[in-house]
Amino acid sequence: MIVKTIEKMSANFKILRLKLFILALCFVDLSAFAQLSPRDLLKQKAEKDLQTIMASSPSLSGMMAIDLVSGESLSYNEDVVFTQASAIKIPILMEVYKQAFEKKFNLSDIKPLLPSNTVAGSGILNIMVDPVNLSIRNLCVLMIGLSDNSATNTLIELVGMGNVTNTMKSLGFSNTRLQRKMIDQSASLRNEENLSTPAEAARILKLLYHGKFINKTVSDEILSILKNNPIENSKIAPGLSDNVKLAFKTGGMGGVSTEWAIVYLSKRPYVITIMENYKIASTPSGMISTISKRVFDYFSMMKATKYGVLIDH
Repeated sequence: MIVKTIEKMSANFKILRLKLFILALCFVDLSAFAQLSPRDLLKQKAEKDLQTIMASSPSLSGMMAIDLVSGESLSYNEDVVFTQASAIKIPILMEVYKQAFEKKFNLSDIKPLLPSNTVAGSGILNIMVDPVNLSIRNLCVLMIGLSDNSATNTLIELVGMGNVTNTMKSLGFSNTRLQRKMIDQSASLRNEENLSTPAEAARILKLLYHGKFINKTVSDEILSILKNNPIENSKIAPGLSDNVKLAFKTGGMGGVSTEWAIVYLSKRPYVITIMENYKIASTPSGMISTISKRVFDYFSMMKATKYGVLIDH
């Protein structure tokens, strides 16, 4: 009698285990068993290649690219905060145009170059012999096109350092912060660096591209200055075809290399931001252009039909 009872309990237990197994199957994500599409496979390959490129460097690196047509993105360490060097001049440029729109000054107003704002590094104003007086608009052009640090410091003093950070925060970019003027080593030693993340920088450029910063007119005028930045200044450009246009700003200082760019790829424009910190002598010098080429190749392939046919017209 006892043996039969045990056998019955064992049978019931097996049935219960079977039922639990069947129930568990009901909660399995069936999409995991679905076959990946060719485009999914291409994206997986691109992401793996980008990770390999960045992991091969001893420096800390991050990137983000966003397709401005589909919204699709590629990223790596996109939320890590990086020192920006001169790439922070894009948010400064945006603040200048914001305050001009608010009628706090006119872009044609003339501003003198003060000794307190004149610093070494990139640019040309620091070697001028005679007094320099330039319009605010021309200071903006010099800040971007020649990455002029003296022009930048003049504009920071004009708009207020805190206002740049506050505007970025109001737009949802809380990690994009202006904390010092250009070439201020004492501030750097206090860890007061100008910061952003690949994700926030990409979203800032996306905002400008879609004409959603202030309005389309203001966004387009900012982009026109970024488009006139000489292409030879770009570290992303060597990874692109010769006929592709860019709107961009680079940054570089000891241990730091950055670039924010809009790539005007036909039918598939995209933004790309690439950042490196903790660079040392053994860090590969061409990593940004290598990443750029891999991203460019991927978005170029995305111009194809569903079945991979590229049609030029």
